[in-house]
This record gives sequence, structure tokens and C-alpha cells, in this order.
Amino acid sequence: MNHGSGWPDRRDVMGMIAALTAGGTTRESFAQTPTEDSGPPLLGARACLLTPEAVQGPYYDDPKLVRCDIRENKTGVPIMLRLQIVDQACRPIAGARVDVWHCDAAGLYSNYPGQGDDRAQPISTKGETFLRGSQLADNAGVASFKSIYPGWYPGRTPHIHFKAFLNDANILTGQLFFPDALSEFIYRDIRPYSERTAKRDTMNKDDFIAIGAGPGSFASVTEEDQRYLVTLVIGVDPAARSKASASRPPEGLGPPPSGAPPLRDPKRVSPLVPGID
Repeated sequence: MNHGSGWPDRRDVMGMIAALTAGGTTRESFAQTPTEDSGPPLLGARACLLTPEAVQGPYYDDPKLVRCDIRENKTGVPIMLRLQIVDQACRPIAGARVDVWHCDAAGLYSNYPGQGDDRAQPISTKGETFLRGSQLADNAGVASFKSIYPGWYPGRTPHIHFKAFLNDANILTGQLFFPDALSEFIYRDIRPYSERTAKRDTMNKDDFIAIGAGPGSFASVTEEDQRYLVTLVIGVDPAARSKASASRPPEGLGPPPSGAPPLRDPKRVSPLVPGID
């Protein structure tokens, strides 16, 4: 492990990747391979399944920033995020607009008040636009973003939000998730994530939104030179219209009145979520 640079070496990464697939279903296990006339090769597992809707969450904001690099002044483990928009027949949808947004290493979203680990001293990021942006998909249906690995905040496992638009109509709202083994490594050993005094309280198996989204919403993460490549194939119905709510989870998957994640049988949940033993 390369503690001096704060960056995991190749042996660390290979060990993590092995751990990610040892205990759960991989996307390859349910993927479909496109036919020869279905367009360019698809990213990741080449899945041609409709991606489920996920809660929009309370932190959506559209600053109308068309940009690939959404980091601004935020530091963290660099990632290249590549999202490929395809229809039910595995045909890439060129020109689709993709919006993404996520929190920084400290668990903060831009342009919102009342955040942070210390509720007695909440942090406001009003007026800031970090870690938000839009891109139009290229001819292969791919929208790319330079960002950082997201942090966590209480009650949620790490994730990246996205919206897909076609002709200005929001056809899908979703969330992308990461393997727990990699998240735990980064949060424990890499600054600035490791400098937080609060402890992560929600793993993938405890997050009702991740459970509802299923394995098709877990990204493929691979090592590149000084960054991770994070990819996901997003299957959409071009005629659909997103019905995701701003804060309520899908019906039947919400937390009980106490606000805690619903109790579930780990033996039943584990096969649904990659990286869970």
C-alpha cells in the first residue's frame, strides 16, 4: 500500500476487486450481449436492461453548467465517470442530456444549507456549484465526467445521482452505487476522506435505495493511471417520463417512521448487492 502518496497501489486495487466479486452477484451474470447491428460495444457488462427509477433526493439543483470537469476546487480520489445511455434494444442514444450531482469527501452537496457531521454547527454551501454538471451523450451514447469519489453522509451509502433527458424531457432519474470494499478502503486510508471524525453508518446492504435499485445500478470500477474509471450502462425507455420524487423512496422500500433503514434478512439481501459477503 502506498501510504506516502495516499493512493492505493496495484496490489491493493486487485485485492479489492477480488473482494468485490467474491460475495455477490456481478453485472455480467445477468447481462445481455448486443447483436452485431446494435451499435458500438457497450461499456461495462453490456447490459440491455431498463435501469430502475431511484429517489431524486433533496439535493437536486440544475446550475445549467455543461462541462466535463465538475470538480472545481474539491479534492479527493479522482474518477472518470462514463455513463452510456441505451434503449431496450441496446442502441446507444446519441445527444441524450445527462445531469449528475453528488457530495464531496466530507458528505456535502453544493448550494444547500444545513449540512455536515456536526448538527450543532451546520455548514451552508449556498451559491456553490461543485460536483454538478451536464453533458450531451456522444455517438456511442456516452456522457463523461471528471470528478472525485463521493463521500458519505448519515443514513446513505455512497452514491452518484443522475438524470437522463431526451428532447428536454426527463426520461429517467437514478442513482449509481459503489462496492463497499473499495469505499471502506478509501474512507479509512485516503485523505481527505480519512480525516473525518464521524463514522460511516450505512453500508450497501442497509441502504433502502440501493436495495431497491438492485445490482444493475452498481458501477463497474477499474484502475487507470492515477484515477478510477467508473462506468455504468443506463437502459432507458425513450418514451418514458421520470416520476421520481424529491425525497420519498419508492413505495414499499421506505424507512420506518423512526427513520432507520428497514430490517431485512441479510441472506436474502446479499445476493442482490455486489460486494456484500
